[in-house]
Amino acid sequence: MIVLIILFATFGASAGVNKLISGDWQYVLSGNIAMFLMLCFTAAGHFKFSAGMEQMIPKFIPQKRELVLTTGLLEILAGVALLFPALRQTTGLLLILFFILILPANINAAIHHIDYQKATFDGHGPEYLWFRIPMQALLIFWVWFFAVKS
Repeated sequence: MIVLIILFATFGASAGVNKLISGDWQYVLSGNIAMFLMLCFTAAGHFKFSAGMEQMIPKFIPQKRELVLTTGLLEILAGVALLFPALRQTTGLLLILFFILILPANINAAIHHIDYQKATFDGHGPEYLWFRIPMQALLIFWVWFFAVKS
């Protein structure tokens, strides 16, 4: 839920600041700034909660720690790239692919009741997916609308 609060609050604040400074809402820029900050926030979780995030990855995938840390770094780099119009469309397409590829880890975490923040098996469970899957779809749409389509 905090991810969506960051996304929408940053979008609103950025659009408001843009309107005050330039007289234009600059929705595309604001949407990409919001995604940048959201990605930085989620990337921080890769470093702070790496043990729990390793548990989210299906067992057949090797080098879990390296994957968690690498994807955290990639989230930061992708967020930065969204701020540059010349990189935005390609980055947006890669982020959409990334959001699709991480969904199995979230499904795995829900099935096994993984609480990634505590690295325990007493998380929300499959009902979490009723929130997570629509949120994932929203993030994909957001990136498509503000980075790919624009």
